[in-house]
Amino acid sequence: MEKKKEILLEVGTNELEIMEFTVDGRSFGINVAKVLEIMKYEEVTPVAQASPFVEGIFKPREQIITVFDLAKYLGLKAAEDNERDILIITNFNQNHTAFHVHSVEIIHRISWKDIEKPDETITSGKDGVTTGIARVAGRLITILDFEKIMAEINPSHTFSADSISVPTDNKRRDKPIIVVEDSPFLRKVVLECLHKGGYTNTLSFSTGEEAWEALESLGPEELENLGDNVSCVVTDIEMPRMDGHALTKLIKSNKNLRILPVIIFSSLISPEMKLKGESLGADAQVSKPQIHELIGHVDRLAL
Repeated sequence: MEKKKEILLEVGTNELEIMEFTVDGRSFGINVAKVLEIMKYEEVTPVAQASPFVEGIFKPREQIITVFDLAKYLGLKAAEDNERDILIITNFNQNHTAFHVHSVEIIHRISWKDIEKPDETITSGKDGVTTGIARVAGRLITILDFEKIMAEINPSHTFSADSISVPTDNKRRDKPIIVVEDSPFLRKVVLECLHKGGYTNTLSFSTGEEAWEALESLGPEELENLGDNVSCVVTDIEMPRMDGHALTKLIKSNKNLRILPVIIFSSLISPEMKLKGESLGADAQVSKPQIHELIGHVDRLAL
């Protein structure tokens, strides 16, 4: 059993660590911040009436962990001999989960600017599980949308608008909210939740870079009446081109925008990540899938 190496990245530098792994000979990537440890594959206990993509459960220590068969989910071939296969133990969305892969290659430190948004033809429909394409040493590594994968296999690990109460007044209607989320699946769900909760005046972006360009384009009159043009920014952390921490740093370092509330809504919120967000001036930080807590902070903070 091998625990991940602790990586110390200076906050707000727009860098990340990607763990490269393979399934059926193809290279994929996962943010190291999501990885608890990697371990040699071991047989798991099947679970009755589980999703076909759930291989079973195992208990490496004190906690029972569900194992997802990533090859089967992606429609790729299983390894002929699983003796060399690997389990990647992850922690995000407040859950521990194991993903069965065929090998783990190397950890790359790169800038979010080196990750491009995938073409829309590969992000729509059932096959839309790619949030970015990283170019490393002349090769392309596909960054998978693990949050969408988990949501499709086990819907209880995500959120929906079904649980959101419709407000009895229209006080929220005119509040302009910016949502920054790279996952098309989660961006759609966050917007649905905000709209049902009364925040219907929304503008969304898939990267921090796009959101920052929109904020930078505000003219003097719009900045003077900032709340009428944007009253709050809700941002993910992991995003191609520019991450949520770098976006927060830019907003809070700008004399015209620093009063703008920034709420970080991410699957990666941990005590360490909270300290990073606080150091950048984030006004609130919420762990996915706590959508009610997110709306509560928007209620409290929006200009």
